[in-house]
Amino acid sequence: MKKLVLIFDCGATNVRVIAIDPQGEIVAFKSYQNQTREDSHYKGGRIWELDEIWEKLCAASKEVVSKIGEHSIVGVTTTTFGVDGTFLDKNGKLLYPVISWQCERTEPIMQNIGKYIPLPELYKLNGINAYSFNTINKLIWFKENRPDLLSEADRFLFMPSLINFKLTGQKLNDTTMLGTSMLSDIGNRNLSSEILSKIGYEAGLFGNIGEASDIAGTVSPNAAEQTGIPAGTMVCLAGHDTQFAIFGSGAGINQPVLSSGTWDILMARSTQFSTTELQLKTGITTEFDAIAGLYNIGLNRLGSGIIEWVRKQFYAECQDENCYDVMIKEAMEVETGSNGIFINPDFNNNKNSIHRGEIIGLTLNSKRGEIFRAVLEALSFQLKHSLTALEDAGGFKAEKIICVGGGSKNRLWNQIRADVAELPIEILHQKETTVLGASFFAFTAAGVYSSPEEARKNINYNSEFFYPSENHKQYQKIFKQWHNLINQK
Repeated sequence: MKKLVLIFDCGATNVRVIAIDPQGEIVAFKSYQNQTREDSHYKGGRIWELDEIWEKLCAASKEVVSKIGEHSIVGVTTTTFGVDGTFLDKNGKLLYPVISWQCERTEPIMQNIGKYIPLPELYKLNGINAYSFNTINKLIWFKENRPDLLSEADRFLFMPSLINFKLTGQKLNDTTMLGTSMLSDIGNRNLSSEILSKIGYEAGLFGNIGEASDIAGTVSPNAAEQTGIPAGTMVCLAGHDTQFAIFGSGAGINQPVLSSGTWDILMARSTQFSTTELQLKTGITTEFDAIAGLYNIGLNRLGSGIIEWVRKQFYAECQDENCYDVMIKEAMEVETGSNGIFINPDFNNNKNSIHRGEIIGLTLNSKRGEIFRAVLEALSFQLKHSLTALEDAGGFKAEKIICVGGGSKNRLWNQIRADVAELPIEILHQKETTVLGASFFAFTAAGVYSSPEEARKNINYNSEFFYPSENHKQYQKIFKQWHNLINQK
């Protein structure tokens, strides 16, 4: 009988249970839609209903187990989005719903974080950029708005640990989630006593912090009845989905990975990091890698979200799934440089931003294909900027960029990326890198493999490479023009 692990995967739009084998093949899965709910305790607030998520995971698990047979399961692990969590009392009762990262209640707290600790000092300690949804802001919100709950709090658990608690009855947090919280000491891979002291919390509230593949417990009899998983099945830690996606991509040390979707997230696994005011200003966030002793240095920039805007504005008559084929065909007919059209890709909804999104160089003869190509070129120029910032922070020089996600399907864009970055672009046709990465640690905990690295060696990533073409020389000149023009603006 083939040995399988189950991944409980909770995302912002879907919750899933996936059965995967040691060769990385998905044997069965079931998913349900996920969404935030309005917080009945706070007008306009957004929360995750944990019981609702758990019910969906249980239903998905039962269906998956019915397909694979319960005796094939050697372990279970959980991965979710970062930063979110909540307090439990001694009996395991939630004292408040899980405040979602989509909730805006903590924006004023981040804007005024200096009253607790100056932002540059905070960033130097933990390496996480100034995102209002980070855990630290939620803890401060509780301190300022619901101090009555804190006297009853026995433990704060992050989202994956809340699901593991439902499975096992055990309370154990993991390092990768801690690394998203803005509460960590990045140099020591643990909680920062200095940060906790500044905001008035004790480290004991978080309990022991485990590493990926540490045993979180075993499936309890009650959870077994709810999920269909045999009681006593091993449950191990995984954690933040981003860390397992980058490990699951096969990336080695100093190999940047671009997750290309609505947002372009460029990350690199590195042995070094830098948390000076330069990295803070650039927007770099550094989190703990899934493997102890390594760091994930990353930058988030708006990516395919701009392409979607172009589709809506200029290709309104084209609504079916072939629309992007039309867009790419028209862009391919345009010469390198988009006939002098340049795009400032700062299309964020930030009214306070000095730089705003722009289309520069339009004439009465400009065509929509030129605008679309200019977007692809601008996003590739942005990638080159981000790569340089990561290399400086991590003290390395990249030899290639691994690309995953929906944006990796655009072959024209891939070629432009290769030309602009002057590096090979490796496209993975293995799509489920988060689930894959989490499975490596579960199979290690189950004794199927001796290490996550050994598990990863058994995977066929079915890669395709795009190499710099002759256009790369022309693009270096155009990049300088774009850079100067955007900075002037």
